[in-house]
Amino acid sequence: MFRSLFLALGATCLLIGVEALALEQATIKYPDRRSPERYSVRTFDPPAWAPWSLMGGGAVVILYSFTIPRRMNG
Repeated sequence: MFRSLFLALGATCLLIGVEALALEQATIKYPDRRSPERYSVRTFDPPAWAPWSLMGGGAVVILYSFTIPRRMNG
């Protein structure tokens, strides 16, 4: 159970890192609470270190997930 959890978390971090490396900024458009016909816009600009940190952390967690069964069985 823990192996699949850590594998999923690592894969998610790795994929988010790859996506952050591919784009410069993301613009999110959502309806405004006060008037439904208007939209609010939020722009997310990831820092330069974020993609590499997410990909590196995700890879380490994936590698860690492969060692869990050996340690839990003895």
